[in-house]
Amino acid sequence: MGCILFLSDTYEGSIHDKAIADETPYPIPTGSDLLQDLGFQGFTLDDVHVIQPEKKRPGKPISDEQKAANRFVAHCRVRMEHVMCSIKRCRMVKDTIRIWNDRARDMVMAIGCGLHNFRIRLNPWPFYF
Repeated sequence: MGCILFLSDTYEGSIHDKAIADETPYPIPTGSDLLQDLGFQGFTLDDVHVIQPEKKRPGKPISDEQKAANRFVAHCRVRMEHVMCSIKRCRMVKDTIRIWNDRARDMVMAIGCGLHNFRIRLNPWPFYF
């Protein structure tokens, strides 16, 4: 749990995540669950169950069941945020890369993800949910 299995190409910060998701072919197996946040509203994949928090509609409160479901989604997303934090421990991932070659950015991110997976293999995280 917590290993990175897929990494798309890197993009500059001005490109929205949903636009990247729309043009990237994801190798997600049929029947899988996809946990996404509200920034990906409207993004779906064939035969994949999408899990995302319920959005409050103007003038209508969220029901107690929807609040409980949102808490569960937030609980699951915390683990994903911990994975991202673990990758960014490598300062080379979050600092400005001054190499003009586009492949260098992809390689730096791949190295950061590989180091995270190596750490997880040596010291596995406990399974909480």
